[in-house]
Amino acid sequence: MIEVFVSVILICVILLITKHLLLGRKSHSLENRHVVVTGGSSGIGKCVALEAVRRGAHVTLIARDVKKLESAVMEVTKCALHPEKQKVQYVSLDVSGNYEDVEKALHSAEEELGPIFLLVNCAGSAICGRLEDICIKDIKYQMDLNFLGTLYPTKAVISRMKGRGEGKIVLVSSQAGLLGIYGYTVYSSSKYALRGLAEALHMEAKPYNISVTLSFPPDTDTPGLAIEEKTKLMETKLISESAGLMSPEAVAKQLVKDALMDGLLRRVLTTWKRKPCLRC
Repeated sequence: MIEVFVSVILICVILLITKHLLLGRKSHSLENRHVVVTGGSSGIGKCVALEAVRRGAHVTLIARDVKKLESAVMEVTKCALHPEKQKVQYVSLDVSGNYEDVEKALHSAEEELGPIFLLVNCAGSAICGRLEDICIKDIKYQMDLNFLGTLYPTKAVISRMKGRGEGKIVLVSSQAGLLGIYGYTVYSSSKYALRGLAEALHMEAKPYNISVTLSFPPDTDTPGLAIEEKTKLMETKLISESAGLMSPEAVAKQLVKDALMDGLLRRVLTTWKRKPCLRC
């Protein structure tokens, strides 16, 4: 009888914990919040900006190409939930360049649109090839953009987020950051580095009510992918195509949704079935 009683208690405890984990998580609103998106002039970044502005956020787009940024700002502005209240601006900036420039630009963006609540690091690029065939210039470019281009903006906002006791940071990796893929020797390395950054940052940031989301999208139908295809080896194509092709809108929508949820470090894996899988 005692054993039955203990078993019932254990089942109840498990059910309560499960309910807390699955149902107790709260989603935050972006109404009147400031969202910054790097790589925001096209692809996943622009779609993240569109998703944020539809939720009532003020948005700062960061990229290098001014013409693309101006076009993106016009497109994003048209989708604002409250057109008369929301603001959308852009900053032409190389996020992998001089750190002081990155820090200054992000602090200036806060002066214009208020404290940064959500930073989404989408800037990145892939140049395929066997290690012996990739020139040093392309190796450095990928490591700088994919890793430092995420580290620098994150470093620039983390202290102020800690001071306010809130904030959300998204790092966009890749499925090539989950496992090494033929022809992605350098690209995979740069994306694997983001996993280490996210996991360590999560431990530093959680006590300050700052969440970290790490996203692993597969091939996504973006201008960046079109450029990447020019250097893809046949072996790389056969492997990456097996995961299917995602739309940037679907990736962005799920990314923003998961970033706004309370909870542990979120590793968002989008599968070929186009169903998001949350790994905590």
